[in-house]
Amino acid sequence: MPTTPFIPETITVHLGPPDSPAQNVMVNFVDYLKSVAASEIYPTWPENAIRANIYAQISFALNRVYTEWYRSRGYDFDITNTTAFDQAYTYGRDTFQTTDRIVEEIFNDYIVRQGFIEPLLAQFCNGTTSTCAGLSQWGTVDLANQGYTPYQILTNYYGDNINIVNDAPVMEAVASYPGTPLRRGSAGNDVRILQVRLNRISNNYPAIPKIENVNGVYGADTEEAVRKFQEIFNLTADGVTGKSTWYKVNSIFNGVKKLAELDSEGLRLQDISKLYSETLQLGSRGMPVEIIQYYLATLALVNPQIQTTEINGNFDAQTEAAVRSFQRFYGIPEDGIVGRETWDIMTDAYRGALDSLPQIVPELAGPLYPGSVLSIGDTGQSVEILQYYLSRLAEVYDIPAVTVDGQFGPSTEQAVIRFKQIFGITPESGVVSASTWYRIGSAYSDLVASGTITEGIFPGRISTQ
Repeated sequence: MPTTPFIPETITVHLGPPDSPAQNVMVNFVDYLKSVAASEIYPTWPENAIRANIYAQISFALNRVYTEWYRSRGYDFDITNTTAFDQAYTYGRDTFQTTDRIVEEIFNDYIVRQGFIEPLLAQFCNGTTSTCAGLSQWGTVDLANQGYTPYQILTNYYGDNINIVNDAPVMEAVASYPGTPLRRGSAGNDVRILQVRLNRISNNYPAIPKIENVNGVYGADTEEAVRKFQEIFNLTADGVTGKSTWYKVNSIFNGVKKLAELDSEGLRLQDISKLYSETLQLGSRGMPVEIIQYYLATLALVNPQIQTTEINGNFDAQTEAAVRSFQRFYGIPEDGIVGRETWDIMTDAYRGALDSLPQIVPELAGPLYPGSVLSIGDTGQSVEILQYYLSRLAEVYDIPAVTVDGQFGPSTEQAVIRFKQIFGITPESGVVSASTWYRIGSAYSDLVASGTITEGIFPGRISTQ
């Protein structure tokens, strides 16, 4: 699901029950609501009753979109027009001026439980031939005639613990799946969302191990949790979160949290909070900026059309110009801003450049960053290189000794944490991203340049001379 609710510009409606071969139609969200209002209620009802009903209709539809209720189950639509599952909608029908006016006024308002994020699945029924636990459409008429406001009508059916969110942003709906598989070494907000969901699912399926450190880094513990989830739900148990695994996690998470029910457990702000800014632009600072600067500086070595930039964690004019040159070369909107599309393409481009560059790049303080985050449980040559640098830095700085064995264990993690403390890098975790890799290499190079330590030979494969 998306991180925070928004009003979609369009909604795709299946004109029949979910499994039927009926037509899908993509319609403007406001037009969809006008048709629902015209199909569900009467324009001659009191205005407060009409408004209460339309609030419920908006919230119901947004819940389906926000939870990706159908899409997470493999369907290619957002909602059906069948009242047994959703709410009435008639493609191309005439609507009414009265209900149209109210829809246009409040289409970007919706109902939430207090303290929760997701739009309420505001169930309703007509209240005469059918009854339910939610709103009674004909009952709203009686309440409006008694002088109830729309909010009072809604609290009468959904409880006092609801709020109405006003003026939600309108934007194009984008599928929540990151677009490329998440795997060992991936990092970012998508990984954190996955970790949060798996930990909640594990309450109901205790065979799935808890991920102790929900830090947005796809380490050994996340890989194992994914693998166990895949085993339970009959998916290929490779520990990689591709599209099918992502949406299965989404579907099961919706189920255990009851997000598409009136008595939803609810999503709170901490469930969707982001570790990293998803938009980097002029004035941004910090580790994510260092990462893109490292990528750009590397890509500039193999592509003269991409400008280089200093790796300083400050998104300055030079960095903006480098971003624009990258976007221009790759044919994406040239705005100098690193959003999700630019970030993903830049990451892929960097990984592709690894094969065309020598192992040692003096301009980037030694061996190139391996292209994925290193954390406890990782093994291999990149871990050996990291350990070698840390062991040499320990000759000068108060860094715990590490064995250069290619096994990223607790001692390596503690050495990384101590390095970050000494050099003022936050967060002070044992995770090695591109920026931390660069800072460790730079620190080593600075000591060699100053004569503080003698440049040696990495024990194994890579000479630093």
